[in-house]
Amino acid sequence: MTRNIFDNNRRRFIKSGTLFLTTALVGVPEMAQTENYKKNPFTLVYKGAITENLPGQVNIHPVSYMLHGLKIAANVYTPPGYTTPLKYPAIVVAHPNGGVKEQVAGLYAQRLAELGYVTITADAAYQGASEGEPRQTDKPYYRIEDIHGMADFVSHYAGVDPSRIGLLGICGGGGYSLAASQTDKRFKAVATLSMFNSGRVRRNGYEDTQISTIQERLRLASEARAEEANGGKVLYIGDQKLTDAQIAALPFVLYRQGFEYYGKTHAHPNSSSRYTMSSLLDLMRFDATDHIDLIDKPLLMIAGSNADSLYMTQDAFSKATGTSDKKLFIIPGATHIETYWVPKYVNAAVNEMRSFFKRTL
Repeated sequence: MTRNIFDNNRRRFIKSGTLFLTTALVGVPEMAQTENYKKNPFTLVYKGAITENLPGQVNIHPVSYMLHGLKIAANVYTPPGYTTPLKYPAIVVAHPNGGVKEQVAGLYAQRLAELGYVTITADAAYQGASEGEPRQTDKPYYRIEDIHGMADFVSHYAGVDPSRIGLLGICGGGGYSLAASQTDKRFKAVATLSMFNSGRVRRNGYEDTQISTIQERLRLASEARAEEANGGKVLYIGDQKLTDAQIAALPFVLYRQGFEYYGKTHAHPNSSSRYTMSSLLDLMRFDATDHIDLIDKPLLMIAGSNADSLYMTQDAFSKATGTSDKKLFIIPGATHIETYWVPKYVNAAVNEMRSFFKRTL
């Protein structure tokens, strides 16, 4: 009986619109060229990606390490002319919700390596090529620990100066980077790109449109956890297969362009928009801006002027009162997803990061 009620409620919530479509995912005004992971030896899916390691250029190094008993898959990028007798500053790059290291996080890791940094980006635990069951578990504690874990690893990487480590978080990784850097003082500078406050969106809905359904959604998530605990089926959110017409009818630009980016132009088999419904118990009590005043290091927050997610960056920036060295950089004309791949917007973001990290690291 309970299972039938749960299934009926779940179908009703999904059918009613976007009550559970609160992933940072999918028609882009400027159509992106499709990047095929099969054509890249490192399965990278961004324009200008490394295809081979050559002397004197940025090189990529697939690595793995253990974090809380799980094997984490990561890529380290080393700068042109990298040699271990020298000491380099490093930057940790945290990927978006549903993303993997081969997509936008890899693009920015490569671009920052071109500027002379050792960079690392890893698949979140329970996601991508990293270990963890159930798959696509998406809990803030794990995502924050992923960031600490990347810092652990890169701090001891050959040639890295552990006193000069920066942090870049993209989309959901941006919100988790704000949380991680509140207490992890190894990060000497923090930047976010198109920051997405996962807890606020899972709790209140995108643009705070689902506040009236919080308690009912929590009841459904509680039932999902109970079913898992009893050895039943693991239930997921965000795994619907939508037609082009259904995508075009989604109410937010972020979701429409996200389906395009993750599902078509920059698709990767390890990337998934779904997450376990039971994760909502943790997500909905989290907020990236809680205790944000603990950040006492230089802070750069970047977002597009046309991004419907801009309100989250603006809110976090205003609450970051613990540092006087902070800057909000708005990219004119850019939407959230366009900062992931459109060359002029990527260049604008990288140029701002160039001066920021040069000054702070």
